[in-house]
Amino acid sequence: MTVELKVTSIDNHIFSFSGEVSIPQAPPEFKSGFIGIIGRPNVGKSTLMNQLVGQKVAITSPVAQTTRNRLRGILTTPEAQLIFVDTPGIHKPHHQLGEVLVKNAKIAIESVDVVLFVVDASVACGAGDRFIAELLSRSQTPVILGLNKIDQQATDSQLIDDSYTHLAESYKWQTVKFSAKTSEGLPQLQNLLIEHLETGPYYYPPDLVTDQPERFIMGELIREQILLLTREEVPHSVAIAIDLVEETPSITRVLATINVERDSQKGILIGKGGSMLKSIGSAAREQIQKLIAGKVYLELFVKVQPKWRQSRVSLAELGYRVEE
Repeated sequence: MTVELKVTSIDNHIFSFSGEVSIPQAPPEFKSGFIGIIGRPNVGKSTLMNQLVGQKVAITSPVAQTTRNRLRGILTTPEAQLIFVDTPGIHKPHHQLGEVLVKNAKIAIESVDVVLFVVDASVACGAGDRFIAELLSRSQTPVILGLNKIDQQATDSQLIDDSYTHLAESYKWQTVKFSAKTSEGLPQLQNLLIEHLETGPYYYPPDLVTDQPERFIMGELIREQILLLTREEVPHSVAIAIDLVEETPSITRVLATINVERDSQKGILIGKGGSMLKSIGSAAREQIQKLIAGKVYLELFVKVQPKWRQSRVSLAELGYRVEE
C-alpha cells in the first residue's frame, strides 16, 4: 500500500516531504483506531495528546479554547496504532468561529472509535461537564472518562473524585486518573485505550506523529506565542496565514500574516517600537526551527480584518470550516 504524505517524524523532528511512502502490513492481533479527546476548554487535551505522542504536535497555553482545528496525533507501539483526534473545547459559542469549532468537536464524537472525555480533576464536576456527558450519552461511541490534573489536586480530594465517580456510574463509563503534565497514570490510560480498540491495520507509517501539513503547524506555533506573550489582551481574535515558505540548502524563509479584528489589537501585537512583534517572532522562530530541524528566517506582518470571526467567507479563507 502506498500513500502521499506531508509530514513525518525522525529523531524527534517533524518535517515535510513529498512522494510515495510504504505503509507496512500490521502483525497478527495488531490493534488500531481513532480516539477522540473531548472536553471543556482548558482541561489539558492538547497537553495530553502531546505527552502521549511523545512530542509537540498541538499548541498549548493558559488561555482557554486554544485548539481551533481538529488535530491528529499518532502513537504507534508494537501492539497498536492510536490516532488521537484533539478537538476544540466544547463551550457555548459567542460568534461564528465558536459555532464552527463546537460543530467540529461534535462531528468528531461520531467519527472515532473511542471517546476519551477529559475533565479537570482539580475541581469538582460542573455544569459544563454534565452538558458534555449528556451529549456523549446520545452517541453509540464508547466513552472513557479521564480525570486529568491529579497533580493539582488538594490533599483531601475525595469529594471531587466522588463527583466524577457518580457521573461515570450514571453512564456506566470506565474511569482513569492521570496527569498530562507529569505523565503520572499515562501508561494505565494508554493500556485502557488499547483494550477498547479492535484488531486493525496501520493507518499511517509507524514513524509518523501527525498528519498535519508543515505550514499549518508553523501557523499554530506563531499563534501559540501570541497567546503566551499577550495573554488576555489579544485572546481569540488572531488568525495566522502562512504566505510563503521558501527553502534553500542553508535556511528556510517564512512569511506570515497575523490577522486581528481591531486597530487596538494590531497596536498591542506590534508593541512600542515593534518590541512585541519582535518577541513573538523570535520565540516562534525558535519553535519552527525545532519543527524543521534547520535555520529559519521568519517575517511577520499584522493585518486588521474587522469581524473576521463573524464572517463565513473570512473563516473559510483562514482555514476554518465545518469538517465532514
